[in-house]
Amino acid sequence: MDLVWGTCVLLLVLLRPAAPQTQLPEAVLNCCEGDVLFLLDSSGSVSSYEYARMLDFLSELIRPFSLAEDQVKVGLLQVGDKPHLEFGFDAHSTQDSLQAALRRTKALEGDTKTEEALRMARDWVLTPGGRGGARAELPRVLVWLTDGVQPGNIIGPMEALRDAGVAVLVVSTGHGNYQVLRQVVSSPIENNLYFVDIDDLSIITEDLREAIIEIIRARRLHVHDVSTDSARLQWRPVLAGLPGYYEIRFGPVPTGAGGGGGGGSDTSPSTEGSQYQRLVRPADASGAELTGLRPDTTYTATLTPESNENVLTPLSVTFTTKPEVLSPVTVTVSESGPTSFKVSWGPLQPESVSSYLVEYSALPAGQLHTVVVGAGQNATLLRDLRPDTTYLVTVSARHASGRERAMSVKACTQEAMPALADLQLTTVGSGSVQVDWRGQADGVRGYWLTWEGDQDTYSNSLFAPLPPRPSSSHYLPASALSTRLDHLPPSTRVCVSPIYRTARGDGLCCTTQFNTAAAWLQQQCVLVAVRCSSHNTPAGGASARLALRWQRSFK
Repeated sequence: MDLVWGTCVLLLVLLRPAAPQTQLPEAVLNCCEGDVLFLLDSSGSVSSYEYARMLDFLSELIRPFSLAEDQVKVGLLQVGDKPHLEFGFDAHSTQDSLQAALRRTKALEGDTKTEEALRMARDWVLTPGGRGGARAELPRVLVWLTDGVQPGNIIGPMEALRDAGVAVLVVSTGHGNYQVLRQVVSSPIENNLYFVDIDDLSIITEDLREAIIEIIRARRLHVHDVSTDSARLQWRPVLAGLPGYYEIRFGPVPTGAGGGGGGGSDTSPSTEGSQYQRLVRPADASGAELTGLRPDTTYTATLTPESNENVLTPLSVTFTTKPEVLSPVTVTVSESGPTSFKVSWGPLQPESVSSYLVEYSALPAGQLHTVVVGAGQNATLLRDLRPDTTYLVTVSARHASGRERAMSVKACTQEAMPALADLQLTTVGSGSVQVDWRGQADGVRGYWLTWEGDQDTYSNSLFAPLPPRPSSSHYLPASALSTRLDHLPPSTRVCVSPIYRTARGDGLCCTTQFNTAAAWLQQQCVLVAVRCSSHNTPAGGASARLALRWQRSFK
């Protein structure tokens, strides 16, 4: 009795009205995003002829889909003695590669171990993030092609797949148990369960493809480049190649309504009311610019594909514009010296700012000074400051709207480091000199004295290697303004530099030449630049300054 009843049902399914056979629209290429796994029966009950027909059917079924990371991915799992993943979702990103893989596919034969194959599909092939490459938050579809002979206990494993969010479709080539198979497919049964003779598989190609498309059709509306007053919508061009257009309605979410930060949904929130704007884009469009938005406001946008040939669900998305950026956002200090530094700020907003007010005072309780700067400037040089002092600097923007924004920073002037005022060398014997100098008393922590002999005076042969130059360095306290140097080479360069809290100041150098036969001392002095190298020195180091050069000689 069961067999007769099943046969009657089989005839009804085969004779149900088929969808009109029309040319495949170009829109299919861009319509979808999802992972489709084909479960192919290649056990011993399937003849070589039947297996070849199934592969040809699969090839035509999936040929129109675009394969990409953000579109459709296809996997193939074969059923036999042991399930075999022919290729996972990450294996093929082009139709040429996929079609070549199908042509290379060989049958497994052996027993029909469908339960084991379903467990493999559930546990890792169709699990997002698993080895099969399934993607999270995208539709997943299992399409089972079987001859229906002794599939085993499949109701439980199929139910587990559906509970995990996988849509199940079944194609049986005529020997399957309808009562069993109707329990394993996803709803609606009439769209997802097919009984057909192996030679007539092409009859259901378009219907099955449409069923898959309905599941994996792109239902996400994306928002990009959100700013304070604009945003860009992006969508799949599902109407490409079809007559029609897209209608876009967008506006602020009413007070008290739920809002999100960029998520989409399949249903459209209300976009009625005078605050909403309307745009129309052609069927081949895939994006639109939304302008005239208010800062820091939650908006909803609804995209409705309009076509006489297809009825497509409107898509919606909710997003929030960025808060208005009021200058100044950044304040920086540069070009710091002992009595000045440069203050800069941004962004420059001459269209909305009427003027800037710069206020500064020495910490902790110095006198307040102010400078007014025009809207077209974003920097000013503050002068007549105290050396080695910390200042509090505040930049306030007066906006044309009446709003004000201020930002404060601390800035330090550099320590004043006067150069050595005078340096004199006086001979006090053969190879000995008295060194006297005059420095600036304020801030001096000590003096650094160095001398270095002339290398040429130590070479006795034109071809002999030059020995190292004799040299020496000494630190002297701030109270010391003279010292004696003995046992100097015939030609010696002597340098003295003042030392301050943060760095070494500019010093003076003198070169002595002893002439024992004439008993005279020739002295050449020059003011030299000493480059600061202190960890308190601003990045890049203090600039070397060459202020004055002078020479004197005497006997």
